[in-house]
Amino acid sequence: METPISQSEQDYRNRQNRAIAQLRERKLSAFLVTNLQNIYYLTGFRGSAGVLLLGAVVSRLWVDPRYTLQAQVEGKGVEVIEERGRLLKAAATYLKKAEHARAGKAGIVGLEEGYLTWAAFQELRREAPGDVRFKPAGGLLEELRSIKDPHEIKHIRRASEISCEAFEEIRGLIKPGVSETDLANELEYRMRQKGAEGAAFETIVASGPRGAWPHARASAKPLEAGELVIFDFGAIVAGYAADVTRTVFVGRPDRKAQDLYKAVLGAQEAALAALCAGVPGSKPDRAARRFLRQLRLDRFFPHSTGHGVGLDVHELPRLAKGEKTRLRIGQVLTVEPGIYIRSLGGIRIEDTVLIGERGPEVLTPASKEHWVVGWG
Repeated sequence: METPISQSEQDYRNRQNRAIAQLRERKLSAFLVTNLQNIYYLTGFRGSAGVLLLGAVVSRLWVDPRYTLQAQVEGKGVEVIEERGRLLKAAATYLKKAEHARAGKAGIVGLEEGYLTWAAFQELRREAPGDVRFKPAGGLLEELRSIKDPHEIKHIRRASEISCEAFEEIRGLIKPGVSETDLANELEYRMRQKGAEGAAFETIVASGPRGAWPHARASAKPLEAGELVIFDFGAIVAGYAADVTRTVFVGRPDRKAQDLYKAVLGAQEAALAALCAGVPGSKPDRAARRFLRQLRLDRFFPHSTGHGVGLDVHELPRLAKGEKTRLRIGQVLTVEPGIYIRSLGGIRIEDTVLIGERGPEVLTPASKEHWVVGWG
């Protein structure tokens, strides 16, 4: 197990300060954070229960007794409060006493509406003072998270390296008779051996016709000679994910399979060539689709070309039709065109890519050329 890359309290305070600046722009006095990934991003606390009230003067993190000691060690830049009752109710009660709740327009508290049930919102309204207004502010932190700092990039880079090293190690196991689940389990085991906390998501191994399901789960089905096999996998390091897909052919590939593979690889190369800071997220997507359209294969490409990667496997930004948000330096995202044909299966090639000052940098080095296994 490798020594983790340390982050200082100042790193987390810097993130909190950037978030607080966004609060001021939106005329919010505070922000109630209920998305656990966002709590981790802002404070370093990785427990499975917690409520954070981010404020310009003081930020408070409520946890239940299971997490008090953990929060006191991991939580940076916050006051940790142990609460034996409902955490959200405790935060609402605090608002009754908080100075910012009695400061005129300062009594507007932002909410992560996508991470708050209707029942929880009603509880907030009951418990909070009448002069506090709640305003949806979801996406505020996700936008900040889309630009990775050097620590985050190091974590994602290492997760990407581990993912690809583990995949290269299991290539020799990919052969007729081996089940999809056995390969998925072995791949995840190898990633953990190399220092990953685990798999960033459930590893996909989909062979033959099952490969036409873009998100097929690994099954007990054994691989057969002459099949395409999609591997979609990623390690997680310090909470940060990698996401990579490779497609291999078991045995001697026929001309059709070779041509389709080259088409998907060409579409990915076209998207990568269009990927740079300042362009809208629709441009790389359009480049991939245009390449496949020239080969009359675009109708077999049903999903978007890519998505952001970080604490979540799927986050901002998006590479998709109609996406107007412009890409920025420091963003990390996938580029993953694919085609899926019911009678044949699927082919997808995916890399995790950093948008750098000099252009895109592919972080996932697993070969895309040596894709024939179990033959010769």
